[in-house]
Amino acid sequence: MSFYNNYKELTQISFEKEFSKVTNKDVEQVLEKESLTTRDYLCLLSPSAENYLEEMAQKAHYKTVQHFGKTMQLFLPLYLSDYCVNTCKYCSFSIDNVFPRRILTLEEIEKEAKVIANMGIEHIILLTGESKKHSSVEYLKESMTVLKKYFSSVGIEIQPMNTDEYEELVASGIDGVTVYQEVYNEETYKDIHVKGPKRNYQYRLDTPERACKAGMRNVNIGALLGLDDWRKESFFTGMHAQYLQHAYLETDIGVSFPRIKPNAGEFQPAIEVTDRNLVQAMLALRLFLPHTGITISTREDPTLRENLIPLGVTKMSAASSTEVGGYSEPNENQSQFEISDERSVQEIQQLLHSKGYQPVMKDWQVI
Repeated sequence: MSFYNNYKELTQISFEKEFSKVTNKDVEQVLEKESLTTRDYLCLLSPSAENYLEEMAQKAHYKTVQHFGKTMQLFLPLYLSDYCVNTCKYCSFSIDNVFPRRILTLEEIEKEAKVIANMGIEHIILLTGESKKHSSVEYLKESMTVLKKYFSSVGIEIQPMNTDEYEELVASGIDGVTVYQEVYNEETYKDIHVKGPKRNYQYRLDTPERACKAGMRNVNIGALLGLDDWRKESFFTGMHAQYLQHAYLETDIGVSFPRIKPNAGEFQPAIEVTDRNLVQAMLALRLFLPHTGITISTREDPTLRENLIPLGVTKMSAASSTEVGGYSEPNENQSQFEISDERSVQEIQQLLHSKGYQPVMKDWQVI
């Protein structure tokens, strides 16, 4: 099985033609439905649906509370290494960017873990640059001998791996994989991924499926908005998530909506994705896939994150650092991207309580 076959069929859609045909009445009819089709999803991503964001928001809030309650899981990213073998135009960790690279020792990992644990966080995601040498299966398994002492759930966002490698990581206690396709447009993908194994489009596209087959408890996907038309990229993301949900019923499938942020290179996104665009993409996904978790990171500014809380978000990062060793030694190393919301975990908890939401610090336990 591979979503690639579905993707190739979906690319035959004339998006401009489909979007141009959508009327206000079409949007109103879709909003009356309980279960949405592929065409309905396209309708909610159309320019015409921009006139109905308030109605979409109200229904998205209802659907989210219905399936998730008024809860918000909090997590933090933990960067272990910034070594990378790829040349990617948009990423600070690209091998072409010259800066002192670093990989944490087990002692340094424990130092970082203690700082994070003291914040009350129990769910983390391990991030590295994409380098099999510096973020090998063995290195990650060794890291877990330390991290299991501090955290109830540990996920990874690293280079794509084979199914058997993911199986080893599941056995070590890692229970989740986040992997962004970055951009679903295959031609754009080849243009911005200049050199390295990441240039293999289909291998990356099939990564979430390999993680599901390996028994990962949760798998999170997304497109890096700003690399191509956000409406199309959001559509492919939603269709990819639906495919995984139907094929792997025991895996929790989640979606993120990261937007391009300033990095160490000179890359500038060709497509502007406004706050309004981001909101529409999230609302359309919530209504199309009401059981899917939605993550919003500290890439976004505080005001926007506050406004997004009741619109379908189920998972938020807080007090994040995107530097290797950035919790115990802040501002000492190259960050992957700039964060916009620097509030503490306690401040985010207080914000959630003020809006009637329950911050969830733990809902799973690594065995």
